[in-house]
Amino acid sequence: MAEAPIDITVEDLKQLRDSQADIAVLDVREGWELEICSLPGAVHIPLGELPGRAGELPKVGKLVVMCHRGGRSLRATQWLRANGVSHAVNLAGGITAWAERVEPGMAVY
Repeated sequence: MAEAPIDITVEDLKQLRDSQADIAVLDVREGWELEICSLPGAVHIPLGELPGRAGELPKVGKLVVMCHRGGRSLRATQWLRANGVSHAVNLAGGITAWAERVEPGMAVY
């Protein structure tokens, strides 16, 4: 069986959230970044804490991992997949892409 694509677009995430699909969003940014902007309902575990807190992750159909622009979340997604969380996908472009293409007017940094 082929491995699932590692990335998801912000448009796909919006569609999944709008349809109330079985998904969870994991935000791996630092706390100060969440003070600027965040997605409602996202689980916050900073990237550096992920190995020790992976047991806290929701067991869902799809786990969308996000950060500022997609770099940290890609590393987190790769780590999660290597550690048995095959349903993890990276939000390409991160919260910045979300703000630009889905929610204009969201604070950015």
